[in-house]
Amino acid sequence: MGVSHKGAISLGLLYIPVGLYNTTRDNDIHFNQLCKDTRERVKYKKYCPSCNKEIKSEDIIKGYEYEPGKYVIMTDEELEKIKTKKDKTIHIIQFVNLPEIDQIYYEKNYYAIPETGAEKAFELLRTAMLSEGKVALAKTVIGTKENLLVLYPTQEGMIAKTLFYHDEILPVPKQIPKVELNEAEITMAKTLINSLTKPFDATAYKDEYQERLRNAIMQKIRGEDIVAADTGEPGNVIDLMEALQKTLDMQKNKKSDIA
Repeated sequence: MGVSHKGAISLGLLYIPVGLYNTTRDNDIHFNQLCKDTRERVKYKKYCPSCNKEIKSEDIIKGYEYEPGKYVIMTDEELEKIKTKKDKTIHIIQFVNLPEIDQIYYEKNYYAIPETGAEKAFELLRTAMLSEGKVALAKTVIGTKENLLVLYPTQEGMIAKTLFYHDEILPVPKQIPKVELNEAEITMAKTLINSLTKPFDATAYKDEYQERLRNAIMQKIRGEDIVAADTGEPGNVIDLMEALQKTLDMQKNKKSDIA
């Protein structure tokens, strides 16, 4: 597993060299775009409609459209002057209680792994944070972007979670109207929730679409026809109590079948 970012956690005089490693991988199947007639990969050219010709990379500049059809040009030299200093140090700003951070701000996770010789200082920080139930709010530069992140201690180590900035979060697009619920509906909904409650096991779940897609690809490679999966038709239940009761009955039947 390659390191995504090398830096150091900085807290006062405490300096802990660490590497940030990806926590996930992309298992999705990706398709290439092909020409229908030749089966060759489609390639794209950078084209100027005014010049009516293909543009070379060295003839392309950067511009920001501030009004329709009007651009201000920014040179590489000008952008370099305002670029964030490539300070890879992870500067701890403050400590906070994890529940205070709304999960909508979380963007991406990394494993934070101490470099050789920094294990004791890393373990000291992790243990103290875990004991106090705190996470660290920090800033660092990953690539060319200044990132806000959270250092989250776990029993096994530490996770660095990058955060969206507040102005990147969109408001709720539509207010949900308040409705009246009766006690019977709430009780039945609670019963349904409790009947489906069990410990979380990530290994119990898989991307079934990707599995079907891989099987379909292998079928086509073998020259076989793809058969559509029978997904069934959803029931048209309008009454809320009826829907809850039918769902509870379905769960009871499933448990009976397993037993």
